[in-house]
Amino acid sequence: MWRWVRQQLGFDPPHQSDTRTIYIANRFPQNGLYTPQKFIDNRIISSKYTVWNFVPKNLFEQFRRVANFYFLIIFLVQLMIDTPTSPITSGLPLFFVITVTAIKQGYEDWLRHNSDNEVNGAPVYVVRSGGLVKTRSKNIRVGDIVRIAKDEIFPADLVLLSSDRLDGSCHVTTASLDGETNLKTHMAVPETAVLQTVASLDTLIAEIECQQPEADLYRFMGRMIITQQMEEIVRPLGPESLLLRGARLKNTKEIFGVAVYTGMETKMALNYKSKSQKRSAVEKSMNTFLIIYLIILISEAIISTILKYTWQAEEKWDEPWYNQKTEHQRNSSKILTFISDFLAFLVLYNFIIPISLYVTVEMQKFLGSFFIGWDLDIYHEESDEKAQVNTSDLNEELGQVEYVFTDKTGTLTENEMQFRECSINGIKYQEINGRLVSEGPTPDSSEGNLSYLNSLYHLNNLSHLTTSSSFRTSPENETELIKEHDLFFKAVSLCHTVQISNVQTDGLGDGPWQSNLAPSQLEYYASSPDEKALVEAAARIGIVFIGSSEETMEVKILGKLERYKLLHVLEFDSDRRRMSVIVQAPSGEKFLFVKGAESSVLPKCIGGEIEKTRVHVDEFALKGLRTLCMAYRQLTSKEYEEIDKRLFEARTALQQREEKLADVFQFTEKELMLLGATAVEDRLQDKVRETIEALRMAGIKVWVLTGDKHETAVSVSLSCGHFHRTMNILELTNQKSDSECAEKLRQLARRITEDHVIQHGLVVDGTSLSLALREHEKLFMEVCRNCSAVLCCRMAPLQKAKVIRLIKISPEKPITLAVGDGANDVSMIQEAHVGIGIMGKEGRQAARNSDYAIARFKFLSKLLFVHGHFYYIRIATLVQYFFYKNVCFITPQFLYQFYCLFSQQTLYDGVYLTLYNICFTSLPILIYSLLEQHIDPHVLQNKPTLYRDISKNHQLSIKTFVYWTILGFSHAFIFFFGSYFLIGKDTSLLGNGQMFGNWTFGTLVFTVMVITVTVKMALETRFWTWINHLVTWGSIIFYFVFSLFYGGILWPFLGSQNMYFVFIQLLSSGSVWFAIILMVFTCLLLDIVKKVFDRQLHPTNTEKAQMYSNTVALSDEFIALQPLSRARNQLSKLRWKKIRVQSAQHMTLLKASTEGRTVGTC
Repeated sequence: MWRWVRQQLGFDPPHQSDTRTIYIANRFPQNGLYTPQKFIDNRIISSKYTVWNFVPKNLFEQFRRVANFYFLIIFLVQLMIDTPTSPITSGLPLFFVITVTAIKQGYEDWLRHNSDNEVNGAPVYVVRSGGLVKTRSKNIRVGDIVRIAKDEIFPADLVLLSSDRLDGSCHVTTASLDGETNLKTHMAVPETAVLQTVASLDTLIAEIECQQPEADLYRFMGRMIITQQMEEIVRPLGPESLLLRGARLKNTKEIFGVAVYTGMETKMALNYKSKSQKRSAVEKSMNTFLIIYLIILISEAIISTILKYTWQAEEKWDEPWYNQKTEHQRNSSKILTFISDFLAFLVLYNFIIPISLYVTVEMQKFLGSFFIGWDLDIYHEESDEKAQVNTSDLNEELGQVEYVFTDKTGTLTENEMQFRECSINGIKYQEINGRLVSEGPTPDSSEGNLSYLNSLYHLNNLSHLTTSSSFRTSPENETELIKEHDLFFKAVSLCHTVQISNVQTDGLGDGPWQSNLAPSQLEYYASSPDEKALVEAAARIGIVFIGSSEETMEVKILGKLERYKLLHVLEFDSDRRRMSVIVQAPSGEKFLFVKGAESSVLPKCIGGEIEKTRVHVDEFALKGLRTLCMAYRQLTSKEYEEIDKRLFEARTALQQREEKLADVFQFTEKELMLLGATAVEDRLQDKVRETIEALRMAGIKVWVLTGDKHETAVSVSLSCGHFHRTMNILELTNQKSDSECAEKLRQLARRITEDHVIQHGLVVDGTSLSLALREHEKLFMEVCRNCSAVLCCRMAPLQKAKVIRLIKISPEKPITLAVGDGANDVSMIQEAHVGIGIMGKEGRQAARNSDYAIARFKFLSKLLFVHGHFYYIRIATLVQYFFYKNVCFITPQFLYQFYCLFSQQTLYDGVYLTLYNICFTSLPILIYSLLEQHIDPHVLQNKPTLYRDISKNHQLSIKTFVYWTILGFSHAFIFFFGSYFLIGKDTSLLGNGQMFGNWTFGTLVFTVMVITVTVKMALETRFWTWINHLVTWGSIIFYFVFSLFYGGILWPFLGSQNMYFVFIQLLSSGSVWFAIILMVFTCLLLDIVKKVFDRQLHPTNTEKAQMYSNTVALSDEFIALQPLSRARNQLSKLRWKKIRVQSAQHMTLLKASTEGRTVGTC
């Protein structure tokens, strides 16, 4: 029983084997020895709470916060001992904070519950008892056969059994899982593919053995054992057989599949990953300040307790005639009394710790994050993508970035590949208007000028070639050349996983080929943009890929249809960096075609123009083109049988399948003949160069981390402005040993010291980086810190994360930001302080796992320089202001104890104690933290150097913290002693001759304090809206109105009402009004004078920009981006015309036209 309870709670999960056995249609063996495995149901649960556990679980999570737990302890102390304030004063603010947070979290969870119910209640059709039964998604069981129609979403992870096609294939799109919009083909095993009706499926007797659930979307291993005529047939199952929950069926009428993983065990659910808790620099500073204030609180309580006993050492003060002790008090323990008094003072001063700070910060972050999504400047109209905020806790961290680590492909580039050049048998060609143009003299060419290879069609037409082209060779060489090019482009057209929409291929495979059919009429879908570009290029040349089925690939070569039997596909993986296909030609010959990176293909080649191709590949890379090498091998029947046998054994293995497949792939892909290489261009995204330059001007170091080869990466770095032409480029590449790497690093360090160059750039490859990180981290970091830009090429995904971690833990502890668009960038995005996902063409995994997602790299500048700047300034001011106003609040309470013999008498009424942080002073700072724009956004974005003013957590430095704290103490002294000396002893202030009492004095101090801290917030505000005016002046008005009502009426539900008529009586005195104005003016005068002197004598860049932006403003557009003289020069280039004005002093200028420029681009 106890073990069952532990299992239910998740502490002792039941033992599971490495595999699971699933009986299709739940037809279990009839013998009694079989015990069915238990699988979970198909419910998806993304919610965090239930009705029963919400209260205890939420309270537990909230009281793990130090401040909440501290106030809970204070509240319990107030309940247990006699304290000067009511428990309500601590309990009500605590209750408010806990309630607001609980409502926010409860609402978010309620939305998740609604989403879960909608998904779990979706209707599905399941094959049961020989017929189709309509049920709900949550009722699907492992082993059920499910029918899915076109455009429906798969409700569980299914193994495909059959489709409406004879070959058992279907097309799906996994855009909701990984963002890839291409159609992916999945195949059923031949024995079940023919079972296309419910009746035929009812006769199926089979079982599936597969691995236990895992999160990897692209990994699945299993086998299907089919019983036919008392004979067992074993078929391997891989990722091509698995239809994932969340994917959608496309271009297929219907399919049948058996559920193998359900509910929270589906791959989609296993990829629900709670984001790692990242803490911003502001939050860490806030916790430090809380500890400092806690020390101040404890110190004040200890001082007060000691002074109380020092004062009571005199007998007349120990037991005065008006406050005689009871017998119990006289006999009580001195130690217990001391502790009791200490706790009482702790309670009296506890409001110096701002409990509402946490809830205000949470609301500010949550509400403030919407502004990023609403910003039209970072909305991408072409893709209809707006910025997404996945983690609002890091908004202010966007203003603290010191290092940016970016991927190249798809992040800096468009990830839209265009075929540009190729090398075939040692001859280099360019594509111009659908024709291949060779560069330089060809072998046996009679002319040295450029010779044209118009297309393979023109090559076959020899008469056309000799009359219309300058490419002339002997007939023998022409035939050989045709064969070489024919084989090269056949390899390009066959070695891929590209798919064509079913609608577009209808009628093409069997009908006569139209010679005027443009390749653009065929819409190819590919998981890799490189593959799509190459297949489209081959189609333009004349070898058109028509489509593929499970066993055949159809290619039209100059109008002639050829069918190749597809025998095996050796899938691409990041370790091999290549893929292969084994096909059987119409002639019966078997070929292995290989495509991959030159570093993985050339070492496997034993023939072809290897050296010439290597040179061409390097030349392509220097132009910034992405390269792939093509090779082939003709297989004998014996060789193929051996390969086929090994592949079958490896693919049907349930243990170590991946390792066995890797061994077979290595065995197969050898002794290749090199055909040539391809080069495709991935053009830069818009404004990448400007964005990188702006980041550099902001003091941010940019590192590019890419898997591309050295030459390609360097070329792109130069073209995008990451490297300058004048920059001294240092290289740490091709290092073979630790000693060699260490010596090279020392040489680079000396060069940096000796070279009188302002900027250095470093290029390091993955192999050398591994050696550098192994034992020479400090030396490597020293070199990197002295480089303005670093480029890491040939990087594995985990190496990217290691580099970022190395920078994070360096002595300077800089704030890092990682930006990428693909699944291979997820590790570095999660490792960095701030992760940015680009919603590109490599899927949505990066965007899903990031803290923020944007559509283009250029939006990074607005995100950092504007939103990051604003969020940081807002929350930094919010934190400092909260501590300031609480020091103002509690210090008079401490000073008052010197005048009441430390009797623990409170200065303020309990209601004022409770509402000070909740009502009277909360809204102005909240609205400020949401709307403040201390500089115009255009200025911030176009003057990146302003970003340096807030770096290194400047606004929350110890110096700034001490200033705000001293300001709070000085204001508190003015409140208290100003009230004391101006009003406290004056008996002539009231008409009836009464002196001001305790509550009147305390209310006066409180009134001056509320007005001062509110007006102080107004002084900090530069961007005024009607909302700011409403909450600022409305807070003061509300305080007066509330106090009049609270003190002007006898409320029956209040036991004692000390404030009755106090406020009205206080405001009836003209001297009080004069005192209030005088003290408020005195407090704020000091701050105003300091601000004026600082701004005039030592202005920061931000303050200069504020003055410039106020001086130079034209309508809605700004040209105050540089010093005024430069702005005027830019303005002089514009033509302006005067329009009719009411006075010469208020002349309005209207922009008439520009000479090819606009105000926005000046």
